[in-house]
Amino acid sequence: MLLGTWNLENLYRPGGPYGPHDEAGYEAKLAALAAAITELDPALLGVQEVGDPEALKDLAGMLDDDWNIALSEHADSRGIRVGFLSRTPMTVVADTRAFPADLRPVQADDSGLTAGQAGRGVLAVEVPGGGGPLRVAVCHLKSKLLSYPDGRFQPRDEGERARYGAYALYRRAAEATALRALADELLAGDGRARDVAVLGDLNDEVQAATTQILLGPPGSEIGTPGYDRPDRGDATRLWDVAPLIPPGQRWSRVNSGRRELIDHVLLSHRLVHRATQAGTGLPGEGPPGLPSVGPDPSERRGEPGSDHAPVWVRLEG
Repeated sequence: MLLGTWNLENLYRPGGPYGPHDEAGYEAKLAALAAAITELDPALLGVQEVGDPEALKDLAGMLDDDWNIALSEHADSRGIRVGFLSRTPMTVVADTRAFPADLRPVQADDSGLTAGQAGRGVLAVEVPGGGGPLRVAVCHLKSKLLSYPDGRFQPRDEGERARYGAYALYRRAAEATALRALADELLAGDGRARDVAVLGDLNDEVQAATTQILLGPPGSEIGTPGYDRPDRGDATRLWDVAPLIPPGQRWSRVNSGRRELIDHVLLSHRLVHRATQAGTGLPGEGPPGLPSVGPDPSERRGEPGSDHAPVWVRLEG
């Protein structure tokens, strides 16, 4: 089976402030997304930036066969949320934006406003698997693309840029901590026997501190000597499949000309040892062809497809 994640980039029906300007632009976007999903052929696909639930239904209707949809009820201020497309029925086991009880609210802007919960919900579902149920959580953590008061995407000075970069980092780290808490619930201390995956747009790269929060006990990464040496941490670890992606394809977005892998698939101990292949874009097509994006996300309004590449892993059994 193929398990994947994809940020669909502002999936809205036309006519609103964020989606395509007209029906033709909307149809072009849906057609590009549907063609890629059909080629990818996932069993389960986590999706981000679903701005209109009806738009995801429109997309699913363009795919082969009947697809099941699950969507978080917790959207951000623009209405975007995470969800799943699945070939098999799903049971929702969690849909939350709560921080762990011991984690205090973090500063969010210069006024002293604080954030005491994630900006977007984290959704977890269960689907049948060959060796028992597969539990998967999908997320979309706080973006590194900064926004400032009065709708600005450019700072007044470097001090403001630094402060708002820190606020975004505080929030992304807190959201990663909340996601790790949910992963602990799904793993239940039994990752050697439970199939658990955490996937989504982490908005940071493999070695970033926020990404590392999600992995659990350090050590045993893919490609290190400890990978094949069982230890006590295997029960609670998650493994990022990034090292399985060919180096020449190891990015999922291009930010101001810089290639970044910010979309990730993390697997529990039993699941990662069933991974046979991982990649970005479409299998067999080489490096993903992506546009370079700048600090203003509105510049791509109405463009077909997405500014992210899918990230996927193939699992045996």
